[in-house]
Parts: sequence; C-alpha cells; structure tokens
Amino acid sequence: MSTSPQAKPFYKDLTFQVIAAMLLGIACGFIAPEFAASLKILGDIFLKLVKTAVAPLVFFTVVHGIASAGDIKRVGKVGLRALIYFEVISTLALAVGLLWGNLLNIGAGMHNAQASSANAAAAAAAVAKGHAPMSTMDFVYGIFPDNFIGAFASGQLLQVLVISVLFGFALLSLKADHRHVIEDGLNRVSECFFEFINLIMKLAPLGAFGSVAYAVGSNGAEVLLSLANLVLMFYVGVVLFIVVVLGTVCRIAGFSLWRFLKYIKDEVFLVVGTASSESALPRLLHKLEQFGCSKQSVGLVLPTGYAFNLDGTSIYMSLCVLFIANAYGVPLGWEQQLGILAIMLVTSKGAAAVSGGSFVVFAATVTAIGVLPVEGLALLFGVYRFMSIAIATCNTIGNSVATVVVSKWSGEFSEQTAKNEYERVLGRKPELAL
Repeated sequence: MSTSPQAKPFYKDLTFQVIAAMLLGIACGFIAPEFAASLKILGDIFLKLVKTAVAPLVFFTVVHGIASAGDIKRVGKVGLRALIYFEVISTLALAVGLLWGNLLNIGAGMHNAQASSANAAAAAAAVAKGHAPMSTMDFVYGIFPDNFIGAFASGQLLQVLVISVLFGFALLSLKADHRHVIEDGLNRVSECFFEFINLIMKLAPLGAFGSVAYAVGSNGAEVLLSLANLVLMFYVGVVLFIVVVLGTVCRIAGFSLWRFLKYIKDEVFLVVGTASSESALPRLLHKLEQFGCSKQSVGLVLPTGYAFNLDGTSIYMSLCVLFIANAYGVPLGWEQQLGILAIMLVTSKGAAAVSGGSFVVFAATVTAIGVLPVEGLALLFGVYRFMSIAIATCNTIGNSVATVVVSKWSGEFSEQTAKNEYERVLGRKPELAL
C-alpha cells in the first residue's frame, strides 16, 4: 500500500512563503511607497545569486545529456524535434496576441495619448537606446562566443548552449573509459551546484517581497489604474494561451496540464514572485528529470527553450504593438500585421540575451517596424514590471510543457516514473496520475 507524502508545517512550504511575501510586498508598496521602492535591492540580490548558477548548470546538464545519449543521432533527433515544436508554438503565441488585440481593439480611445510622465518617457527612451534592431545575421553571429570563459561570465545563455553542445559532442568522441571519468566528475560538480541552488532558494521569499514591493511602490496606483485594461487583458490573453493552446498540446501528448501545473506549482509561484523565469530554471532541470523525462531531453530542450520558446514574450510583443497602433491612431492592415509577426518571429529570439529582455526587444521591434511612434514605449514602460510577471510565468510553463512533450515525442519519457512522481508529490493513485 502506498503512503502519502509526509506532511510538513504549511509555513515551511515554499509556495506559501512566496505568496505571503508577495502580499506583504503589495501592502508595503501602498503603505510606504518610498521605502518600498528602495527594496528593489532584495529582489536584485536574489536574482543575481540565482544567475551565478544558471550558466554552469545549463553547461553540465546539456553536456551530460548529450553524453548519456550515447550517439549523435539520438541527440539530433531530440534537438530537431524541439526546434520544430518551438517555432510552431512561438508562431501560435504571436498569432494569439494579434487575434486577442484585434478582438479587443486594445488601446482604442486613447488617441493623442501622452506618456504617463516625463520620467517614464525618459526611462523608456534610455532602455530602447543602444539596442538597435537585431538582424537575422546579427542574431546568428551573436550566438557564437569568442571566449570559452567569457560566455559564462556574460551570462549569454545562447553562447553557453553552443559551448555545451560542442563540448558534449567532443566528449562523445573520446574512448569510453576516458569519457566515463570526465562524466563522473561533471556529475559530482553538477550535484554540488544543485545543492548550492537549494541554499539560495531559502532566500526566495525575501527576493519576492523586495521585487513586488518595488513594483508597487515605484509605479503607484495611478499607473495601475491608467493602464489597467491593457494589463488585465494581457493576463487574460496569457491564461487563454496556457489553457487553450498548451492545454490542447498536453491533451494530444497524453497528460493533464492541470495536474502538471500542480506538480510544478512551487516553481511557478517562484517565477510569479520574482518576475524572472531564470529563478526556476535550476529547480526545473532537476524536477523534470524526476518526472520521467530523460536526462538528455531535459538537458537539451529546457535550456534551449529559454532562448527559442518565449511564449509570454511573443504574446506581449504582438499585443503591445496593436496597443500602440490603436493608442496613436496608426491603422495596421492584416498584411502589415502578418509582416510584423514575421519580424517578431526573429526579434523575439533575442529576448533571452539581455536584461529586461522582453521590453528591450519590443522597443527594438517597434523601431524596426518604422510605422509606430516610439513615444508609445513610455506608455508601456511604467507597467512593464507588472506585465513581466505574466511574461515570465508563461515562458516557464511553456518550456516545462515543451520538455515533457518533446520527451514523449522522442521516446525519451517514462510514463511509470511520472505516475510514481505524481503519487509521491500529489498523493494520487498511479492509475489516475496521467
């Protein structure tokens, strides 16, 4: 007879701690906005600590995933299917944003809109400045590092992925006895990094408190009210994408989205609290392997998805393009919208390479299009922090689902392991797990 997981005090649960910290942060932001704005450092410190382990963990996981595959054909099978999946789902995310924006006529009625404040306009301009639109060739060129250590130091995830894949292939070319020694050493170091992350996660509630308090305290109720419709409709659009698109994908793949979300709820709430999808990456690398995905599929699909499968970013970009167009009375026909969608398919891939990536890349896309007023960026800059919560959450859920789907598609998934893990974590009977 199976036993349910040992109960622990509710106040020790990470989800409870993060939610409580967020509520305290919201209260602090409204009660003492100036003090709350100064708490940004708490969230920044937490994210900096997490980022110290992200690049090394991606390297170790990808290298070990390739090495454990045993041959290049197996790696290529998973990688090719992952890229196909990413492009299809990213295109759907962009289309959902455009369709939702057109259906709502988002931003209409705000003709001759002015920036919410001079500071917001200046800040938005400063962010956009220096981030010129990235051409396809610039994007491809930027993927390849010119320094092995420099790729890790800069935190460029795409460059780390390239190094990891090449190093993994090099490891495959070694003799079996030599390869075993190196793999064993990499595994030991990887385990140490996961323990390092577990220690950092104890600070997650503090980071969530600081991030939310800063967001509310620095923007205030006025900004929330002035753009409430855009923020609310964006959240609704993200929920619709997750429930309808990802829910359908999960059903086709043979598992329940709802049960899967309950399984990764700690990681989801961590992302909600920090507004950063990177904060959950180290834990997801370990948790999805426990769930039944093979080490090689987790190592290849999840980190690559953080660069190529940004569903939340795609919805944000397409919806906000229509918001600016309608707010400033710039008509966009379907031909123009489809052209913009094609541009965003390329530019959205650069969002993982820079801090505040979604807004920066959106600013570059608006500039590249050339038909929208760049002054409209200031309308969105003030509430970006609130929208980034949904962006990061959608990106994280999308990539977690992608890892399971591609693993199943490639025959790299253990159904029995998933059922056992559901039973262990959720207390469900194995036959009801999926």
